[in-house]
Amino acid sequence: MQYAILGSGSRGNATLVRSSNTCLLVDCGFSVKETESRLSKLDISADQIDGILVTHEHSDHSKGVGALSRKYDIPVWATRGTTSAARFGVVNDILNLDAETVVDFQDLRIQSYPVPHDAREPCQYCFDDGNNRLAILTDAGSTTPLMQQVISGCDALLLECNHDSDMLWQGSYPQRLKERVAGNFGHLSNEQAASFLHSIDTSSLKKLLAVHLSEKNNTEALARYTLAETLDCDPDWLQIAEQDEVLDWQHL
Repeated sequence: MQYAILGSGSRGNATLVRSSNTCLLVDCGFSVKETESRLSKLDISADQIDGILVTHEHSDHSKGVGALSRKYDIPVWATRGTTSAARFGVVNDILNLDAETVVDFQDLRIQSYPVPHDAREPCQYCFDDGNNRLAILTDAGSTTPLMQQVISGCDALLLECNHDSDMLWQGSYPQRLKERVAGNFGHLSNEQAASFLHSIDTSSLKKLLAVHLSEKNNTEALARYTLAETLDCDPDWLQIAEQDEVLDWQHL
């Protein structure tokens, strides 16, 4: 199994997950043109994508879903809440998932799980190819026992480190936005991400990628230090997803 990041942050998110016979796109928060451009850097075209999995309706995750689906006739998978709240437009093939379910698709087992976020019916995903498990956890204001259960023992984890708490509260955001970001249905801070890592089984973890970093309320150095301290590892072992740069294929 492999994964790659087209971009991660408040201006657009998209992640590719690929196994021997399957290629899936998790979210598409970019225009079709921008998505095509970023895919080309990974030597892949949109017509090779077997499905688009959507985590929630916020535009930085769903902006390009409908248009990309229509242009390349790609099926879309999302919860009923996300489907009703998102502006996909007409989509020829849409599969409504439950927020907590397991689906076998070609050579991948896909597990969706609900997360606390201020969206209609948000979920995140875990992928299993029979040899390795890859989990994605982003856009969650807090963690739950179910999240711990699903992600424990995974081989690779894409983990939200949205903000440093001190930077957020001392920064320029309006008070209401600060409260939203830091709230139980907002985004995980570096400290929350580290605490979550401490609460799960990381003994099989081969790759850890910090995602959805705030451009105004976080730094790569702070995210690296906080996670590395928890795992007692070299900060350079950790990877950081960027907003404007494509992260090349990572192999498990």
